[in-house]
Amino acid sequence: VQLQASGGGLVQPGGSLRLSCTASTFTLDYYNIGWFRQAPGKEREWVGCISKGFGNTYYADYQDSFQGRFTITRDAGNNTVYLHMNNLIPEDTAIYYCTADLYITEVAAEIDYWGQGTQVTVSS
Repeated sequence: VQLQASGGGLVQPGGSLRLSCTASTFTLDYYNIGWFRQAPGKEREWVGCISKGFGNTYYADYQDSFQGRFTITRDAGNNTVYLHMNNLIPEDTAIYYCTADLYITEVAAEIDYWGQGTQVTVSS
């Protein structure tokens, strides 16, 4: 299982980015695809996930601080899962990872498969 996250970059506060998670060797629909992030000097934290099959989405409790700024969607035809990030703030600066697991979990140690991560920097 190989995942690849992309779409990161430098963006000004208030800007938007769309991160992509793709896989070349398996179908994302068969796994729960999640997003984690790790800011400098901080623990890796779960952002949310989209479930296999029906595509239900789940977000971390602290998403309240996201105020609906982050959403996860799936494009089955392109075998891609997206993390849409709007109204970005400097505190969103982190490396963002996509993950795949047969179970829904927000515990990093329990995740089966990780992509390589993509850097998001929010700065003026």
